[in-house]
Amino acid sequence: MTSVYDFSARAIDGADVSLDRFRGQALLIVNTASKCGFTGQYDGLEKLHRDFADAPFEVLGFPCNQFGQQEPGRASEIAAFCASSFDVTFPLFDKIEVNGPNRHPLYAWLTKQKRGFLGSQAIKWNFTKFLTDREGRVIARYSPQTEPEAIKADIEKLI
Repeated sequence: MTSVYDFSARAIDGADVSLDRFRGQALLIVNTASKCGFTGQYDGLEKLHRDFADAPFEVLGFPCNQFGQQEPGRASEIAAFCASSFDVTFPLFDKIEVNGPNRHPLYAWLTKQKRGFLGSQAIKWNFTKFLTDREGRVIARYSPQTEPEAIKADIEKLI
């Protein structure tokens, strides 16, 4: 696999989605959770989605329950929460694992492309973010503490 577009994932509604559908767009890929101290970042992610609605850019949210069991719900519950609490309209996917033996292949690839603190491949917490360019290459990895607004200038350089 040589780019983000070579992967697929199950959407929050259960449909299989090839990420090739986003070919030519820069992507901000985020592992999310509904009951996390960083859950408020959904607002900033949605703002980026709307600010760049006419640009070759998309936010992709991947709920994950591996950190403090902070995403316990079913896909339908997660979708309802995101819509009602944050008016999320960017694409959300079904829950995945981002670490360990059942790590989603997309996250296995992302974490090999850009390592975290002290060279670790592991995702440390919810709302870790990866930015890919329009060719599907990983450009940057951001910590959960990085607010979406702080990534805006990096996105603008890619689109």
